[in-house]
Amino acid sequence: MSKDQDQRGRSGGATLTHFDHTGQAHMVDVGAKAETHRIAIAKGTITMQPATLELVQSGHAKKGDVLGIARIAAIMAAKRTSDLIPLCHPIPLTRVAVEFEVDASICTVTCIARAECVGKTGVEMEALTAVQVALLTIYDMCKAVDRGMVMNGIGLLEKHGGKTGSWTQPT
Repeated sequence: MSKDQDQRGRSGGATLTHFDHTGQAHMVDVGAKAETHRIAIAKGTITMQPATLELVQSGHAKKGDVLGIARIAAIMAAKRTSDLIPLCHPIPLTRVAVEFEVDASICTVTCIARAECVGKTGVEMEALTAVQVALLTIYDMCKAVDRGMVMNGIGLLEKHGGKTGSWTQPT
């Protein structure tokens, strides 16, 4: 595979930013970028058995308030994203908000996380990490009664700020 093939992004030939001209991985230099207010919103869903969802909604699962603990885990994960993702910059987050939507008709809990900062690089990874860890926390807290839970649909919904401006997931 050629260097161009290795670095081609999904947007029609764009170069991946975490590789230098020789193809070596590196942390992107954001020193010359302007600080702007940046926002990212991500979401993901976990599907479970009806009885499991009843436990989650009741707040009486064996390990406690599942959604409350998942919210705290999501916020903590967003704050530690650069410790988990090797080439991620540490970001001074100004806000992390986490919401859950329960749909009993299809036995799902959807997590929506919003991360914000004023900085030189975006907060997409922080929002995505928050969602994933929230869903993993729900799984961990409920696995004793339902090991068949499935997480899916994890992705970025929108981002705002920076040189590229706003982006919204096409519907």
